[in-house]
Amino acid sequence: MKLTFCGGARAVTGSNYLLEIGQKKYLVECGLIQGSAFSESQNYQPFPYDAKEIEAVFVTHAHLDHIGLLPKLVKNGFSGTIYSTLPTKDLADPLLKDAFKIMRYETERSKKEMLYELTDINKSLSLFKGVDYGKKIEIDEQISVRFRDAGHVLGSAIIEIWAKEGKKERKIVFSGDLGNPPTPLLRPTELIKKADYILIESTYGNRMHENRELRKELLEDFIEETISSGGVLMIPSFALERTQEILYELNELVENHRISRIPIFIDSPLAIKLTDIYQKYPEYYNNKAKYLIASGDEIFQFPGLKLTKTVEESKRINDIPAPKIIIAGSGMSNGGRILHHERRYLSDSKNLLLIISYQSVGSLGRRLFEGEKFVKIFNTPIHVRCKIKAIGGYSAHPDKKGLLSWLRGFIKPVKKIFVVHGEEEVALSLVNSIQDNLGIDATAPLRGDSITLN
Repeated sequence: MKLTFCGGARAVTGSNYLLEIGQKKYLVECGLIQGSAFSESQNYQPFPYDAKEIEAVFVTHAHLDHIGLLPKLVKNGFSGTIYSTLPTKDLADPLLKDAFKIMRYETERSKKEMLYELTDINKSLSLFKGVDYGKKIEIDEQISVRFRDAGHVLGSAIIEIWAKEGKKERKIVFSGDLGNPPTPLLRPTELIKKADYILIESTYGNRMHENRELRKELLEDFIEETISSGGVLMIPSFALERTQEILYELNELVENHRISRIPIFIDSPLAIKLTDIYQKYPEYYNNKAKYLIASGDEIFQFPGLKLTKTVEESKRINDIPAPKIIIAGSGMSNGGRILHHERRYLSDSKNLLLIISYQSVGSLGRRLFEGEKFVKIFNTPIHVRCKIKAIGGYSAHPDKKGLLSWLRGFIKPVKKIFVVHGEEEVALSLVNSIQDNLGIDATAPLRGDSITLN
């Protein structure tokens, strides 16, 4: 049996792993490459395998860097089953269709060819099969899988795969994106005891986050600072999970009178749709969130919150005097409504841009985070004078300590750990940490590397 790293190797986005068992081929993830224009151009390259030959795809969660190329896979001839949890299946619909709208706009502007069409998205969605956490499923005589709770976003999963070839059986664990517990909404990441091979993400594999409790205090401080200056607090936020977590914590701050009541806008039709899906699955929440809901607390609704679905409603935010808070996508400022607000407000020193998400190399968010003072948004030159702050504690990914702690849950011997889903410097740093702290053989494969699983 053989494992090929077709994406997500020494890179944070584009997760795509090919598992070959005898004559059969399976995929884990089929994600979009995101970040700079150069990075995204790689999505147009042919797959390094024949899509028609893929038996099934196993998806850890609904972020586009894990599912975004499924419609292209279908366009190229894939017709098997896509296995995911039930929330991931539901979340995939609005996320893929929103990405399609953005892609159509970009291709019209740049005269590029579309990667896929809406019919390919609809066919992809029809191939999804929802599965429950903890249930071992026999896919065929060569492969069985089990989905475990990753605690990263609603419905996110660690995937255990038992692969059989002749008399040989190997267990491979794909971490997907792990959670950063404790989180306001979700349960802690499940620990797994046994594996022959492990693929582990490394998004923040060389750094430590702030204390989780400190993050709410920092958020409160930044809100109070913005209110005092009479400014605008802009929060670029991913529509999935980050927006729902921020809403949960703003709800607590408002209802406990820890911040003054000011207008708070969720300026993201996608985030609003996804929040509706969150409310459909309270059984996936942790005990505290379940208790609040059972007590009658509408955790996604509170005084001052305004949901702006239409373009006209979004434009009217400009007419509301500061202070105010605007939460909008995209999380890396590489598209979406946040760009309109950044174009309007980045140049004013009273305002504050708060970064709470991972920022890919080359993205506008990364450039702003690193201190770039002159940027262009919609061809308008902007002199960045507003304050730029970041709260790492809102990351939905674990830091180095969290990753090593999860790996310590495995009972040795583990044959090898493959460090994926991280920039090269970060992935190599985590490789060293695993070998130094755990004494397990580890490597950070390159894109295109194939490994025989003995």
